[in-house]
Amino acid sequence: MLKAKLGMSPIAWWNDDLPELSDDVSLEECLRQSRSAGFTGMEKGRRFPDDPAIMLPILKAADVTLCGGWFSGTLVNEDMAANQQRIAPMIELFKAVDAPCIVYGEVGRSIQGDRTKPLATKPKLSDDEMQAYARKLTAFGEWCAAEGMPLSYHHHMAAVVETEPELDAFMRHSGPGIPLLLDAGHLAFAGGDVLRAIDNHHARINHVHVKDIRRAVVDGLDRSRQSFLDAVALGAFTVPGDGSLDFAAIVQKLADYGYEGWFVVEAEQDPRANPPLRMAQVGHQELMRVMTLAGYTVETQGFPNR
Repeated sequence: MLKAKLGMSPIAWWNDDLPELSDDVSLEECLRQSRSAGFTGMEKGRRFPDDPAIMLPILKAADVTLCGGWFSGTLVNEDMAANQQRIAPMIELFKAVDAPCIVYGEVGRSIQGDRTKPLATKPKLSDDEMQAYARKLTAFGEWCAAEGMPLSYHHHMAAVVETEPELDAFMRHSGPGIPLLLDAGHLAFAGGDVLRAIDNHHARINHVHVKDIRRAVVDGLDRSRQSFLDAVALGAFTVPGDGSLDFAAIVQKLADYGYEGWFVVEAEQDPRANPPLRMAQVGHQELMRVMTLAGYTVETQGFPNR
């Protein structure tokens, strides 16, 4: 029987890029709501403490485990040493709280946080640049793993690895030292085929974001005028069960390849229009439905026995 763990990202409660899309809730309340909906994990957000001595009691009280967290990487335009220096404290923190991985998101050259830059102006790498970048990421991933914490590479809208062909090129030129975070919503938004990407890259997937999209919003965007953050504010993303993607097929495909581990709901949208607790409940219900269909046993324990 395959084992799955269900987590959430705090971005449903507090959006780091669009403060106006943030609910005024404490970390403890965020964890309580997510756990009450059935999720046993939470990725790290800006309201989390960086000291494990402070974080562990909060996680334990909530019966939640830290199931990842975003690192803003800049390897596309900065050297290894600068990134190693910035990620080192995060590695120590994540080891201390038994997190499974650090999510590497490339922000170098990215326009994902700039509302003045239309989606069509996203950075593109030449073949040679992609090859060099992928090799650099592989070496960085190997270094992080040797330090005790694996990475998971997040392909992302408005970044250098956004489209399915870009993902394929990155994977072709990189090695197993840099595992992959498959994000269904980001790949679908970029026009990719999620099932085909799993077929192609399943051997490297070590973390999954079950982000859904509202197809009508995505298809209605003017990418020559509207930015990534415009799309988020318009409701491009949502939770499984509230959007357009077939998560029964996606989860079944992952099960077919024996994927075990975290499925994390990361769905940034307006918390006033879509209250995070209700969205968490909708997402959890849909995930439990598709997990059962695919033959997964879902972990019910949150905070790990230490």
